[in-house]
Parts: sequence; C-alpha cells; structure tokens
Amino acid sequence: MAMSQSGSQAAAFFRDVRESRVLWLVRDDDGSPTHLSADGTRSLPFWSTSSRAQRAAKIWGRGLRVESMPLDTWCDRVLPDAARDGLVIGINWSGPRLVGWSFTPKEVLNRLAAVN
Repeated sequence: MAMSQSGSQAAAFFRDVRESRVLWLVRDDDGSPTHLSADGTRSLPFWSTSSRAQRAAKIWGRGLRVESMPLDTWCDRVLPDAARDGLVIGINWSGPRLVGWSFTPKEVLNRLAAVN
C-alpha cells in the first residue's frame, strides 16, 4: 500500500512540475535539510505544490519555510550539484513520517523528459 501511494506521489510530481514549471522546497537560513536513509544515502527532498511542501515544513518543524524554485534553475543548477555531491532527490514525500521515493538526479531528468 505504502509503495503504491509513493508511486502515485512520484507520478504526480513529474506531471505537476512539467505543467507549472515550478517546484517547492523547505529550508531555513542554513539551506535545505537533507535526510539520511538507512542505507546511508542522503536525500534532498522537493515537492510539486506549495501545500505539499508546507505540510512537510510543519511535520519537520524547526522553523522551516517553504520556497519555490523555477524548474529550469532546478534542472540546470540543483540537479548537477546534487549529482556531484552524491545526493538523491526525494520527491513529494508525504504522510506523518514524510516517506516516499527518491531518484538519482539523472533518473529525475530522464523521468521529466518522458512525461507527456
């Protein structure tokens, strides 16, 4: 159940950001929080709507605020930096513990290109 929920969240992410050309992140003055998974991979999470990101900021607390970013900036700057730093990209994490799918920056670009 949880994985299919994450799968539909992932599909919604790519559809939404292709349409809106904007995505959303949570951050504080030090930048965006990353999440360390059990296998030692560090994820940088993003959301496709402000309401999704606001829910995440509430759950994580710690004075996080929501910011938008143009899709082009994300593709041109954030994804290459994340790839260089060995980060994966968390997309539309949801639920009380903020879980969901993560993709490598290359997978993200491939999936974006594949959305009709």
